[in-house]
Amino acid sequence: MHIHILGICGTFMGGLAALAREAGHQVTGCDAGVYPPMSDQLRALGIDLIEGFGAEQLALAPDIFVIGNVVSRTRLADGSPKFPLMEAILDAGLPYTSGPQWLCEHVLQGRHVIAIAGTHGKTTTTAMTSWILEKAGLQPGFLVGGVPLNFGISARLGQGKTFVIEADEYDTAFFDKRSKFVHYRPRTAVLNNLEFDHADIFDDLPAIERQFHHLVRTVPGAGAHGSGRVIVNDLEESLARVLHQGCWSEVRGFGSAVSDFSATGEPNNFAVVQHGQVVGHVNWQLGGVHNQLNALAAIAAAQHVGVSADEAAQALGRFENVKRRMEIRGCVPTRGGEITVFDDFAHHPSAIRTTVDGLRRTLQPGQRILAVFEPRSNTMKLGTMKAQLPWSLEQTDLAFCYCGGLDWDASSALAPMGERAHVAHSIDALVAQVVTQARAGDQILCMSNGGFGGVHAKLLLALSK
Repeated sequence: MHIHILGICGTFMGGLAALAREAGHQVTGCDAGVYPPMSDQLRALGIDLIEGFGAEQLALAPDIFVIGNVVSRTRLADGSPKFPLMEAILDAGLPYTSGPQWLCEHVLQGRHVIAIAGTHGKTTTTAMTSWILEKAGLQPGFLVGGVPLNFGISARLGQGKTFVIEADEYDTAFFDKRSKFVHYRPRTAVLNNLEFDHADIFDDLPAIERQFHHLVRTVPGAGAHGSGRVIVNDLEESLARVLHQGCWSEVRGFGSAVSDFSATGEPNNFAVVQHGQVVGHVNWQLGGVHNQLNALAAIAAAQHVGVSADEAAQALGRFENVKRRMEIRGCVPTRGGEITVFDDFAHHPSAIRTTVDGLRRTLQPGQRILAVFEPRSNTMKLGTMKAQLPWSLEQTDLAFCYCGGLDWDASSALAPMGERAHVAHSIDALVAQVVTQARAGDQILCMSNGGFGGVHAKLLLALSK
């Protein structure tokens, strides 16, 4: 089968492309403004990328078009379609489907699907769970919204019965406004956390809770009549409300002192406790309470497919995280100590705060955190959470915001931070601001869910001079 993917460089669609290629299908695709790591992965797989969404791509004559949720029926100011290829597909009556639907029908059918859902931590927890199962010899398939360093690829079919998937609540496609995860039919569902996000498609938190309950409805029952399990973060009131709407599966909780799974110790060196008994120990390079919670969720998920908590904890000791999750992009030596530049995917205020907190816990006396960020997600562009930015950056020493393309005033939003906050209208100006303020030992934390205009390399080059 020849499939042509519209929006192929998104993390989900890029992973789907890799799976389709591995399954023997011919895969081509198109996108606009591509950037690593997915563009690099696709080229390494030999998948042809076409820039833009021109109607001339109909000449490729694929068996089916797979449509990413970046595609819409939007028209430009002159009345022309933003996605001419989609209009041509509709006009010609050609077959098309969404990415999640294609995945359900061609990859997930008949597998034990472990779906990792949540506002934050999906990618990391999916990677952790996949690595645990790999070390246990289960040869899982997986689709991760990033590139796990232990595997070097974001997706693979796997040889075993299990398939671990990052379960996103964002909508499926312009013609299917359900959350992606309702297509996955998991036997194990992890509900990691739940906050308001995606203000472009959800009106409020209850609307997202309703979608999470749709996911819960798809999990098989418990006991003699089923083998489904829902693994839930007991620290989240929003998830308690989701389960209160109805749950038919076995439930396992994590995170609180009275949960089925909890932790004692520091986030980078802790004991795993199940029902009051220590059942494993995790000693790893990752920091932050959020990663400790991600680990508990992954351990609980792995146990549902027969991996002991002790075996899972040992596997996590060799977990290497995911690209763009506190990834060190480079270090610049100075007389007083190195300046380190990190790349992180954080973009929601809660994720920014959590990431900064995790870094703060690792610092030596005198070291500073310089946060460099762009409010790039649809939610942040709308300004829905701009008032939370000073709170999210509270533990930083200095904050530098790239405000290009925003319809709201970043300077006003960051005013409570006083002289600690700086705003720039271009990437070059942003780099200049950071370089002027940087000093030996600084930790420069770049946060964006996009390519950020290559700011990491520009910072390293400018600092080295």
